[in-house]
Amino acid sequence: MTNVRVTHSAVGTRYPAARRFPGRISSQRVADVRRDLGRHLAAWRAAAGLTQMQLAKTICYSRSSVANAEIGRDTSIRRFWQDADRAVDAQGALLAAFDQVAALVRDLHTQQAQARDEQRQQHADRPVTATTHAAPGGCSCGTVVIGRWTGRETRALREALRMTVNDFAQHLGVAPVTVSGWEHRHPPAPPEMARQAALDEALALADIDTKARFLLILDTPNHHR
Repeated sequence: MTNVRVTHSAVGTRYPAARRFPGRISSQRVADVRRDLGRHLAAWRAAAGLTQMQLAKTICYSRSSVANAEIGRDTSIRRFWQDADRAVDAQGALLAAFDQVAALVRDLHTQQAQARDEQRQQHADRPVTATTHAAPGGCSCGTVVIGRWTGRETRALREALRMTVNDFAQHLGVAPVTVSGWEHRHPPAPPEMARQAALDEALALADIDTKARFLLILDTPNHHR
């Protein structure tokens, strides 16, 4: 298990930038480091003398977002950890720890995609080509790539995460009216780079079950457009 050390006694300590993780990475390893990161957040929060509700109000997230992060059920984007780091005066330690966890998640997804490519190559006489959407019925959903986010994909991701518009807005660090605008704008507006990046990050950090739901929702003919 990756050792990401951000403890109560480490206030003021700075951590190196996110690094790559050699060797085989398992989903259990990712779950373990997410729980470690959650414990570190709880320790920094306690050191700052804040309750979960007080921290949530300070960073404009829900208490459940903070609670989920502290028990390792976290798919928050970087902005959550950046704001939390500032609120508890972790001086970059929490954010650096999150960057390490995010790097581990990306490496896991890369390894899963490479393993699937190798399996396909063994059963085909043609070179493996990259695809945007995998078939929901047989997808292990390690890597899912969206070339351009429109309202349809945005809503599908929110529903796959089991979030309301308000929860999803907090998750991304934007206003609820912004999310509603993304989902219902017809025709789709030209892509906004910040929005595209935030949605890319939210999808990349989602767990396998969420990605599977995302693909299934997109594959449903009657899904709202």
